[in-house]
Amino acid sequence: MSRHHEIAPLQENMVWGYLDAAVPPVLKIASGDTVRLSSWAAADEEDLPPDRSLVDPGHLRAMRELVRGPASHMLTGPVYVEGVEPGDVLQIAILEITLADRWGFVGMVPLRGTLPEDFDAAPLVIHATIDRERRTCRLPWGLELALDPFFGILGVAPPAHWGRCSSVPPRKFGGNLDNKELRPGTTLYLPVFNDGALFYAGDGHGVQGDGEVCLTALETALSGTFRLAVRKDLDFAFPFAENASHLISMGLNEDLDEAARQAVREMIAHICRRTSLAPHEAYMLCSLAGDLRVTQTVDGVKGCHMMLAKSLL
Repeated sequence: MSRHHEIAPLQENMVWGYLDAAVPPVLKIASGDTVRLSSWAAADEEDLPPDRSLVDPGHLRAMRELVRGPASHMLTGPVYVEGVEPGDVLQIAILEITLADRWGFVGMVPLRGTLPEDFDAAPLVIHATIDRERRTCRLPWGLELALDPFFGILGVAPPAHWGRCSSVPPRKFGGNLDNKELRPGTTLYLPVFNDGALFYAGDGHGVQGDGEVCLTALETALSGTFRLAVRKDLDFAFPFAENASHLISMGLNEDLDEAARQAVREMIAHICRRTSLAPHEAYMLCSLAGDLRVTQTVDGVKGCHMMLAKSLL
């Protein structure tokens, strides 16, 4: 019988700005168990709201005591899943995501984002007030937006010989995918490179458009529940996801065209796995019914994803 585990939002259960296979696990679980965890907003000191009473004391303590890596993402983990070996696939069922703070921020930084030359000024941060009960936020100019929270970073540890990896660029181990489709009801599959998989989660987003064009989403703290399970029957070499209605293939590359090509190739492969269609037929189906979207254009390694309705298979 599966068990449920809780990871407290304490600094000893987190890393700041990197993923690394050498980090000792904060929890060991059996395949099929569920884990609930929280992560603080991907913030530096200048990103916090002027009213520091809004900031959870645990967040401030983590900022004081953790050694910051090359990025601002504060990640919870890693979680070791027993029985998982390199070459397996970790199945991550996203069961629940809740808002954990009443504030969030949006930021711009010189030489970053989709339009670095157009907005080459001092860093700029705005803050939004979050209504957790109504699942909305209010921006400084008065606009109220409905929230649709998701974790920007869901990943396993990178190959050990890669050493410590910045949490900014997404890679084949997942990481900073920034895919807003990774909400409750979606299952993410990640190839595994280390014993136990070593699962990390963080980079809470209250809401984000496809592209994340100015550099950030609404960065905020989230809590989430995941079911982690080993899949030894799958040979996926790249992140893939699905929900009740759609397959979701992903492509990652510094060149957005190449990211798009990879997302299409991945979808063709998944269609062929599930049907008797030949690759050229799957390619045609992608052209007729696959929605190719820009995931994000701001993390150095850019992302595209394609969505295809399962009802067509």
